[in-house]
Amino acid sequence: ATGIPDHPHRGFEAVSYLLEGALQHRDSHGHSGRLGPGDMQWMTTGSGVVHSEMPDEEFRRSGGKLQGFQIWVNLPRADKMIAPAYQDIPASQIPVASSGGVTARVLAGTALGAEARIQTRTPVQIVHFQLAPGARAEHPIEPGQNAFAYVFRGTARLGDHDVRPGQCAVFDAGAAGVVLQSAEGAELLFFAGRPLAEPVARYGPFVMNTPAEIQQAIADYRAGRLK
Repeated sequence: ATGIPDHPHRGFEAVSYLLEGALQHRDSHGHSGRLGPGDMQWMTTGSGVVHSEMPDEEFRRSGGKLQGFQIWVNLPRADKMIAPAYQDIPASQIPVASSGGVTARVLAGTALGAEARIQTRTPVQIVHFQLAPGARAEHPIEPGQNAFAYVFRGTARLGDHDVRPGQCAVFDAGAAGVVLQSAEGAELLFFAGRPLAEPVARYGPFVMNTPAEIQQAIADYRAGRLK
């Protein structure tokens, strides 16, 4: 893995969650951190940040698989230009709860009675569910939230549908919850959040509300004002 050298962001929150391997994060506001298996970083890009995500030097020498997720969480218009911030949550501090053969690692929001340690600008749920063979548990969806799940290991039965690795299940709007089951065992990421009901303009590493704001972000980066 060659990694991603310095690049800019503005207007959203970037969530990195690592399953295997090791990454080193550095940004233009002096934040840095090493991510290993099960670790998470939550970066609020706000008014702008330049950062890099590179394989850890020791991992680069020893080799191996690098696998994880980066999730972009949009910021509401009122928070687009707040000061950037960085939260580093090691695996040992991510709350874990279990029920009916289902284990939840709660990255944001709540699940199975456990509450995440992370501070979010937008109310969201991000949960890593691990389903043992024969597992069954119910997970509620808060009123007004949209929800979906991405399966990355095994086959999960979500509601009335079998969802295989690499597939995403989008739940009906207004659904009160979802039944999580698996005959063979599975792992998935569950996401839920309330729609912002605002226009979205996105280009490359920027997520704003209007095309004019995107052009301003590009101009600020080229002029060295996005730091």
